[in-house]
Amino acid sequence: MSKNVIFLINIVHNERSKNQGYDYSIKSWKSYADKYNCDLFILDEAIMDISYMAPHWTKMYILDILDVNDIDYEQVLYVDSDTIVTPNAPNLFEMSEYKFCAVPNFGDMDWMLRSIEAYSSELFDNYTFPYYKYFNSGLMVFNKSHRGLFKSIQEFYTLNQQKIVSMQNTYGVGHDQPVFNFFVNRDLCDGYKILGYEWNMQDLNRSELLGDDLLFTKYGYVCHFNAGIKPTPGYWIEKTYKKLYT
Repeated sequence: MSKNVIFLINIVHNERSKNQGYDYSIKSWKSYADKYNCDLFILDEAIMDISYMAPHWTKMYILDILDVNDIDYEQVLYVDSDTIVTPNAPNLFEMSEYKFCAVPNFGDMDWMLRSIEAYSSELFDNYTFPYYKYFNSGLMVFNKSHRGLFKSIQEFYTLNQQKIVSMQNTYGVGHDQPVFNFFVNRDLCDGYKILGYEWNMQDLNRSELLGDDLLFTKYGYVCHFNAGIKPTPGYWIEKTYKKLYT
């Protein structure tokens, strides 16, 4: 009998990816998986040369990776490895309506708008979409009906890899996130299901939510320690896990 799958990427490939507290993230999601009878899949090896495809792009191959490993599934929850899920989080799979699900992006509006504008003009023939439909790709729910979407993103990357890298170096815009956004907003005729901020509490520092009292853990389900928080993401991931689980 197939289960729902929680998928994390934990590929240590440089100094920046070491000692970031990802083991605590995995432990929290293991608790969540056990609670709701899900499989937990941790990808810890690169599937392509890092110089060609950085680890965060690997998410476009998630369905293929599960197939190669003979893992059947109903739905997949992808989450970044700099997240902690709280013990009281409900079963997100029961809320998906079997749609592609994500949380709107909160945080640096300038960076987000520049990403939309650059990718629109350089790679998507000036197609665009409203900024409030731009989501954070650090948490996404999807299923087998989205195979075509992921294949299209893979083909797009193969054709445009050098252009994408050049854009990132030139404009300092997003990596995989804007590409996922353009494909989802353009190609899913029924759109995507918008989840509340509590399912991906991003950019905690600039939102003035990050503090030693960890008060934010009482008001959300997934704490996402992105956007270069200080002193390190690992500091906050470990601190949050120990408060919630020990």
